[in-house]
Formats: sequence, C-alpha cells, structure tokens
Amino acid sequence: MGHPLMIGPQSKRDRVQEALSAHSNELVSLFSSGMLSDQSMPIIFTMARLNRVKNLTGLVECYSKNFKLREQANLVVVGGYFDVKKSTDREEIIEIEKMHGLMKRYNLHGHFRWIAAQMNRARNGELYRHIADKRGVFVQPAFYEAFGLTVVEAMTCGLPTFATCHGGPAEIIEHDISGFHIDPHQPDQVAKLLVDFFERCREDPGYWNNISDAGLKGIYERYTWKIYSQRLLTLAGVYGFWKYASELERRETQRYLEMFYILKYQDLVSSHGQDIRSIATPPDDFPNAGCSPFPALNEVIFLSHAQT
Repeated sequence: MGHPLMIGPQSKRDRVQEALSAHSNELVSLFSSGMLSDQSMPIIFTMARLNRVKNLTGLVECYSKNFKLREQANLVVVGGYFDVKKSTDREEIIEIEKMHGLMKRYNLHGHFRWIAAQMNRARNGELYRHIADKRGVFVQPAFYEAFGLTVVEAMTCGLPTFATCHGGPAEIIEHDISGFHIDPHQPDQVAKLLVDFFERCREDPGYWNNISDAGLKGIYERYTWKIYSQRLLTLAGVYGFWKYASELERRETQRYLEMFYILKYQDLVSSHGQDIRSIATPPDDFPNAGCSPFPALNEVIFLSHAQT
C-alpha cells in the first residue's frame, strides 16, 4: 500500500507546490512592466513603497550599472504604479518617471520586471516563496528603515536577505551569517556584495542554504508571534506595576512635604516674627505659583525666593 498522501505518482503536497509555482509565475507576469528572458536565473527581489527613502530606483540603478551582476541574476521590483496619472503623490510621481528613465537608459529589457504594488498579503507571500524557489535573494535598499517588516517576511520565507545597515534591519540580521548589511549610499559595494554572493553560491550550492537556514533560525528565536505576545504581556505587567508604584510614591512624597511644612517650615517663619500666611502664600503673579501639585511645596518655593 502506498503512502497515504500519495495520489498516483505525486503527493498532494507536490501538486499544491506545482499549482502555487504556476500561480507565482503568473503573478510575475501580471500587473508588470518589462520581461525576463532567462527565467532560470536567480532573482534579486525587492518590495516597498515607491518613494525616495525606500530607494527602489537606487537599487535598479545599482543593478543596471553592474553588467557582471546582470549576467548572474534578474531583478524584480514590486512597488508603486507604472502610470504617473494614477498617482497623486508628487514624490512617487518623480520616482515613477525615474524608474522609466532607468529602464530606457540601461536597456533592461529581458533582465528586469517591475510589478505594481500588491495589496494582497497572501499574494505577497507567494512572491517571496517563488523567489526562494528560484534560489534568489531579497534586497531592502532603503536609506533608513525604522524596523524592517519586509526583511522579517523575506527571512521567514527562507530568502537570503540584503538589507540597509541604517535602522532596524541592522539588529535583525547578523552580517554574513543570517544575511547581509548593505549601505545604500555605497551602491558599488552593494553590487559587489551581490556578485560575490551569487558566485559563491555557484561554487558552493550549500552556501545559499546556510544563509537561508541561519536567517530562519534568527527569526524563530526573536520574531515569532509567540515571542512578541509574551514580550507584550511582560511589558504590560511592568507598566502596570510601575504605574501602581508611582501612585504610592506620590502619596508618600505629599505626606513627607506636609510633615516638613508642619515641623520645620512653620517654625522657620515664626522665628522671623512674621505671620506665616503673609509671607508663605505666593501671589498669583509669582512665576512658580502652582508649579507643584503640593500646596506646601509651592509655599516653600516662594519662601526661598522671598528670603533671597
């Protein structure tokens, strides 16, 4: 008797994977500009909003200028619109025009595909996995990235990831172990790092797996929903405790100030032979009047000014 998951010569899992792969190939063809002549080549993949900080056009220019890199991998970019008429954001319009200009200037036909921004999260997940099946990489070229959600998503799908060294990704990735840090201000170095990676993968097919596995390990150790929820609950508990403790501290401080007022302050004023209230009550126009939540402390502040 055959394996329970086997249906004829293929398992259900194989059939599902084939269907997803076919659908992913279709996704890379839909809603896009440009084409990939040799689809057997690995893919350099990036996905982000199309604006100056995300620097997608910077990655395209970096790729375009390095012919050695173009010989080793295709480039697929997901972000923005193709038609400037569809965008109402001035910065995005500038980047759209720049992207079209780069495609023409460097004759990227056959090496580059530009896919419109995708709002379907399941579809985005399939794109990551499709690139991983092609033994490709994910590049996050932003000038600054506060956290790096796409970095976590790509690494979760097993993609070796090259991400900006400015911001959150610098903490997510351990350079040359679970991924690579890149400086978007040094595009030549970025291109060289990618070329070296693909050359090493060609010489040692296991290298891609090593980086992929290390990236997955880092994600499972630090960025799963279970870990996130545990940290959130811990922080909520700590916040609740200190909020309670700080309330206690304020009450104790007020009691101390009242004690100081009764035991020390009254005697100090009386020793000067003046009525306590005539000197201790600050006028309405006194600059520090009302600055403290404790009435006694306000009077102490005023008295210190009056005696000087």
